This record gives sequence, C-alpha cells and structure tokens, in this order.
Amino acid sequence: MAEVTFHPVIELRAMTLTTEDPGIASASISATLSALDVNPEEGLTFAMVANRRKEYGYNEVVEQKDHPVLMFLGKFWGVSAWMLESIMILSLILGKYSDLAVVGALLIVNAVLSFLQERRTAGVVAALRQRLQVGARVLREGNWQVCPARELVPGDIVRIRSGDIIPADIKLLSGTLSIDQSALTGESQNVDKIQGKVVTSGAIVRYGEGNGVVILTGARTYFGRTTELVQQAQSKLHIEIVIAKIVRWLFVIVAALLSLVFVLSLIHGTPLIEIIPLMLVLLMSAIPVALPVMFTVSMAIGAKELEKHGVLVTRLSAAEDAATMTVLCVDKTGTITLNQLAVTGIIPWQEATESDVLFAGALASQEANQDPIDLAFLAEAKKRQIVDRMASVTPVSFVPFDAATKRTEAVIEQNGQQFRTMKGAVRAIAQACKLRPEEIAALEARIAESARTGYRTLAVAYGPVTATPVLTGLVTLYDPPRPDARQLIATLRDLGVSVKMLTGDALAVAGEIARGIGLANIRCVTDLRTADTQTGDKATTGLLAQTGGFAEVLPEDKYKVVQCLQAAGHVTGMTGDGVNDAPALRQAEVGIAVSTATDVAKSAASVVLTEPGLTNIVALIEQGRMIYQRILTWIINKISRTILKAAFVAAAFVITGKFVISAFAMLLLVFLMDFAKIALATDDVRPSRQPETWNIGGSITLAVVLGIAMVIESLLLLWFGWMHLGLADNDSALHTFSFLTLFYFAVFSIVSARERHFFWATIPSTTLLIALISVTLIGTALTFLQLPGLEALPWQQTLAIFAYAMASCLAVNDVIKVALIKWLPLSAAV
Repeated sequence: MAEVTFHPVIELRAMTLTTEDPGIASASISATLSALDVNPEEGLTFAMVANRRKEYGYNEVVEQKDHPVLMFLGKFWGVSAWMLESIMILSLILGKYSDLAVVGALLIVNAVLSFLQERRTAGVVAALRQRLQVGARVLREGNWQVCPARELVPGDIVRIRSGDIIPADIKLLSGTLSIDQSALTGESQNVDKIQGKVVTSGAIVRYGEGNGVVILTGARTYFGRTTELVQQAQSKLHIEIVIAKIVRWLFVIVAALLSLVFVLSLIHGTPLIEIIPLMLVLLMSAIPVALPVMFTVSMAIGAKELEKHGVLVTRLSAAEDAATMTVLCVDKTGTITLNQLAVTGIIPWQEATESDVLFAGALASQEANQDPIDLAFLAEAKKRQIVDRMASVTPVSFVPFDAATKRTEAVIEQNGQQFRTMKGAVRAIAQACKLRPEEIAALEARIAESARTGYRTLAVAYGPVTATPVLTGLVTLYDPPRPDARQLIATLRDLGVSVKMLTGDALAVAGEIARGIGLANIRCVTDLRTADTQTGDKATTGLLAQTGGFAEVLPEDKYKVVQCLQAAGHVTGMTGDGVNDAPALRQAEVGIAVSTATDVAKSAASVVLTEPGLTNIVALIEQGRMIYQRILTWIINKISRTILKAAFVAAAFVITGKFVISAFAMLLLVFLMDFAKIALATDDVRPSRQPETWNIGGSITLAVVLGIAMVIESLLLLWFGWMHLGLADNDSALHTFSFLTLFYFAVFSIVSARERHFFWATIPSTTLLIALISVTLIGTALTFLQLPGLEALPWQQTLAIFAYAMASCLAVNDVIKVALIKWLPLSAAV
C-alpha cells in the first residue's frame, strides 16, 4: 500500500510551526528534535508546555456549530409545523384572527421548547466529550504520565502502543508500528511505520509500539482532525422503529374515521371550510409532536444519571439497549478480579536461580506500557533489588505481548553481546526453547498444581540472539477476586442477566476463580469452536446455556461468542479493553469498555466504565429499564388518547350530527398534553426485575382496550350532558364540555399508565406532578377566559367532569389495566 504523502510544515530554525514550509516529514530525527528544542530522554518542561500551549493552543479542531438562529428556524419546518401553519392560513382566510393568534402562539411555544431541550441535550453530550477524551502517555521532566490528548503540544515525547489512537501528528523516534489509516484514507490495508516516519493523527495502532515526538497538533495536523470517542452518528433506536410502525397504524385508523365523518358532514351540508381545520388537527393528533423531545430528554437525563455511577455513554441509545440485555460476557481481569497482579512464587529451572528468572522476566517488561504483568515483574525485581543489575543492560528492541505468539520479547545488549529474553504462556515459551514433549508435560503438570489454587503461571527464557533461548524458570502470579464480585453476579442474576466469564487463563485457573464467585461449569473455548463447526446451532445453544464461561479465550473468540449468543436469541453485552476486542464490542448490542481499555476499545464501545468492577453495570441496566418504562408509558398513553380523541369526535358526530369540539379547542388539548408528557422523562419508576423487550404487542393491546374504554366512558358523559344540561342547544358550551372531558381523561390516564401495578404503588416524580397539576390548572382556567368557541361552564359542571374522569381512569380503567397486565404478556409479539 502506498504511504500518505505528508506535507505539513515547520520552520526548523525559527522553531515556528506554520503552514508554508513543507520540511517536517523529510527532516532527520536529530534535526526535528533540535528544531523542537526537546531532549527525548527528558521530554519538555512544564514551563515549555505552558508557553507552547499559549502559542499553538490545544490539540483540538474547533467544531463548526450551526448558528442558533438557523437551528431555531428549523423548528418551523416539519409535518406538525406544516399542519399548524395550514390552520393559520385557513384562519386568516376565514377572518378568525383570534384563532390565528392562538395557533401562532402555540407554534412558537412548540419551537422554543424543542429548541431549548435540544440545546440542553447538546450540553450533556459536550460534557460527555470532556470526560471521554483520548489519552496520551507523555514524558515531561523525565517522568512518564498520562494526560488528555488535547493537552499535547509540539515537542512532547509520547509513547505509542497497540490499541492507541494516534493523538497528533508524530515522528517515530524508536520502535516499529503497524497502523490502520482506513478511517482517514479509505485504504483497508495496514501500513508499517519505522523509525523516522510520520504517523498521522486519528490512525489506529494495530501492532507494535515505540516513542515519538509530536510535530503538529490540532488543525495543523495533516488531516486537520482529532479523534472523538463520543459517537455522533447515532443508529436508529429500536423504540423509534416500533413507534414509527405504531404511528403509521394510528394515522390509518384516524384517517379512516375522519373520512367517514367527512362524507357524513357533506351529506349533512356542513360547510367544507369548517370541516378542514378540525380534520387537520385530528390528523395531527396521531403525529407524536413531542416525541423527539421526550426521547432526547429521557436519554440525556439517563446519561447524566449514569455519569454519577461511573458510566459514560458514547451513544445516547446505550441505556435503551441495556434494558433488553439478557447475557453479559465479562473479562476476568479487572472486572471480576482486582487487576492487581503480584508475583507469588518463582520456580527456577535446572541451574538457574530465582534472581536469574526474575532478572530475565523484568528485562522482558516495560514500565511505560503500564501492563499489569509487566508491572508485577518490575515491582518484584525492585523489591528484591534486582533492578540494580539492569543498569548495565542496554535495551535494543521490545515486542509487546501478542495474542498470536502468547509472549513478550525483548532484545538487550550487555557487555558487547546481544541477548534475547522472553516471558509468556508456558507451552509457548517451552516450544520456543525447543523442549522435549515429556519436559513440556512435566512443566504443565507443575503449573496444574498452581492452577488449582487460582494462580497463573508464566514461563521465562533467556539466551543469545543467535541461539535457541533457554528456559530459566516459572513465575506464579495471582490476581485476587474483587470482594464484591460474588454478590454482584448474584445481583445481575436477580435482574435476569446471565453472566459468562471469558478469560485467556488456563481452564484450571479459570475454574478456580469462577467457583469462588459463584460461576459454574467453565469450559474451554475449543468446545464452543467444535460445537459450532461440527454439531450445529442446537448443540451450540445448549452449550452456551449450560456454561458459566470459557477459558483459554483469544480476542477473536470473543466475537464468536457474541455471534453465537445472538444467534441463540440473546441480547448480549460484552466487556473489553484491548484493540482486538473492538470487533466484539461493536457486534454486541451493549459494548462496554472497562476503565483500563485502550482508546480503540472505547471508540468501539457504546459504554465506557470509569471505575473497575461490575457495580456500575448494574446501574446501567437499572437506568436503562427505567428509561424503557417511561417510554412504554408514553406509548400506551399515546395510543389510548389518539383512539379516544378520534373515535370520540367521529362517534359523537354520527350520533349528534355536530362537531362536538372546535379545531381550536382540540389544538389546545393536543399541545397542553403533549408537552406535559415530556415530564415523563423525569418520572420515578421502578425498574423491572427481568430484561425488557421491544416486542410490545401486549402493551399495544392494553392501550387499545383502555382507549376504547375511555371512548365509551366519555360518550356516556356526553350523553348525560346532551340530555340533562342543555348542550344540544348551545354549541359553545358543548365545545367546552367536550374539551374538559377529553382533557381530564388525558391527565388521569397518564397517572394510571405510568405504573404497571395499581396507580398508588409509586408516587410520580416531583417534576411530573408539578407538570400535571400545572397543566390541569391552566387548561381549566382557559375555559373561563371566554376564548373563541369556549364558553365558561358552571363550576359545579367542571368539578363533576373532573371527578367523573378521575373515577373512570383511576378506579375502573386502573382495575382493567392491572387485570390485563396479569392476563396478557406485555412482551407478546407485535
């Protein structure tokens, strides 16, 4: 593959980064370091960093944002806005200027509320971006540290390793890298970079590691972009697909009813100009005016709440997916265990000593990588003062751990001679040392003893680069389970989520750890491969159902596990931390990057944990189910109320020959209730104890039954008013009576629908209570203001309508709801 031609610039003499002199790519390493005035062994001083940041700014590209005025004007474009604007035009033609003013005011209020909520959500996403920044390992004043990539300046010495996203344009000072530039250039093949080459911001390191010097930052980089871990491109939500289908059917039903009314009204001689506005309003009532705002607010509030629990979402839809998760696959290290590896024993081989084993193992480790195994070796070497022996050693090259070779390897120079040292899986090292089969069997028998106590064993080898390395010994390490791991796994089971542990450890080690935390029947991942390739889907499904996890797992096996679980009908969550985990994290419905994950893993995941362990995953599941419950309340209420409004108007017209409510009154009703329902996004609901599902046929049936019940109840009330309160001879009073009937039924139906048990089982949130009370008072007060087509009713009638609607919704309909929920599975297929 051809390399990217690199033409950003630097004036080497004046130490001034510009966009005019194309010398930086071809300049030698020494010339680049000289121009940037940096010592690669010490890095920049903090004073130099501060000065350069003043000159070059932060390592970021300023986001181009839409102008707020244009965003606001966009709220006047769309189906709901078009219908309101059509009614305004008709009102103007008919000379109904009061209607024109009120509808115009409603249109503006709709735009303002939608605009403000969108800005609020944008603020939540911006806050997430602040928390989810690409990190960089940087050398300053002789000390390695981790800082946000946006704080890098030209001249910083950085450490790059497998799994990193390149944080700026960097010239490689040491090591070799294989990088993926597909997101930048479209090329699918990896590109190899050696010492002296430039790697560009945004590329992904697939293999290798090395040190480099930052040459260009922010908008000055070749591609003029920085990497964001918050994913702006949002896939379509499951619930959006479900609701789009529901709204289409509602639209068809409402249109059919209105077509009947339209024909009958023409037969009765009703003027066409009076029919059309009400038709438009009723059709508009089937459209979820406040749905986008309600969804966005629900997801944003959920994301903000999760942040308090150490859970950062990279897609606002992550909580929605977590609500339906049935299986969670977790890494052992750092999630089930403390990720605090310590050397617990050293077993020399043949004539080697413990010091020899530890010396060779420490040479095959690097502190800059912050790898737990490397740090364990280096900590033990420091404890035993073996680090002093390493001072006479000069590193030549270092190859980090590779899942394919299962080892870490380094070449060092000592006393003018080069040696190779390696550490890794016992069988892999033994084969590299060309041990006989019986010797390998003896080694594996010894490590089996350690495995029975949960200890992990690595082998260490050392020797001249020109000869076969010699095994020096074995080292046992132990990473204890987290104290809360057993209880947390039990909690997840209580929530209906099955936990499966995936680990690269040997089967014996994995089995011992699993038993300690309540997971049984750990199998070797080769059993899954065999079942999948030889015995088919049924055997694979059975194996997955019986096992508590898999041992000896390679990163690519995680992807296969996720696929098999999904094929078996599970909604799957997956935790991961490495670059090779990215495919599995993307494939899983809920990809979870753990707190120690690489930037690539974080960018592939939909959720990033900021704290170790599983506690925050419990919060993710519960919050997701609460969001699901709020949205389900909206769906049930939307369906039932749409049926109520359309069927009530249609049936009343067939019976009385009159439109019992005006277009203006229906508009008031639609907007008052739609924006009251936005407060559902804040409701205090109880998360279910089992995973949710987006197959909500039972819930739709419930909503239809409740809608029909309210139509019957409201028509009975209208009949009483028609017969005993003189509504037949007073159209204005009839319109007010019908408005209050539909209005109070809408308010109390929300109170009932929000709870799966009887309405008094939980108390609504303060925000929802205030919204409902405020809307009720405003809607009632409007009928006393002599608005067009609305005549104030006697307060006794208003109170009677209020009491009748409350009794119908919270007594009769609430009993129907609870009975239907017990009888109907709410998760029945749509």
